[in-house]
Amino acid sequence: MKIKFQADADLKQQIVSAVLRLETAIDFQTANKANLTGLTDRQVLELAASQRRVLVSHDQKTMPNHFAEFIAHNQSYGIIIVPKKLPVIEVAENIILIWEVFSDEEWIDRIAFLPI
Repeated sequence: MKIKFQADADLKQQIVSAVLRLETAIDFQTANKANLTGLTDRQVLELAASQRRVLVSHDQKTMPNHFAEFIAHNQSYGIIIVPKKLPVIEVAENIILIWEVFSDEEWIDRIAFLPI
């Protein structure tokens, strides 16, 4: 099955817009649509996992540790950590490449740091 993505509340909206502008077939849910504002990292990970979505986040400080704790007892469809300084177009191209090459099952419990 094709990968679906979930934007974390801290992810620049421009990234979601760029991905969807370049590849309209991608399912990339915004943080607003998922009502993520105010949720804990664990709650965000639970929501993404329940919807079989790869979480895309800028949170390099706390999210990797919360992800490790989460997958110790739960299944996740993965997480992509995006450095804030990485150009939007480079992030979009990396996400599209991941979407084109991998299935969602290949991302189970996987963490990746962009660029790939």
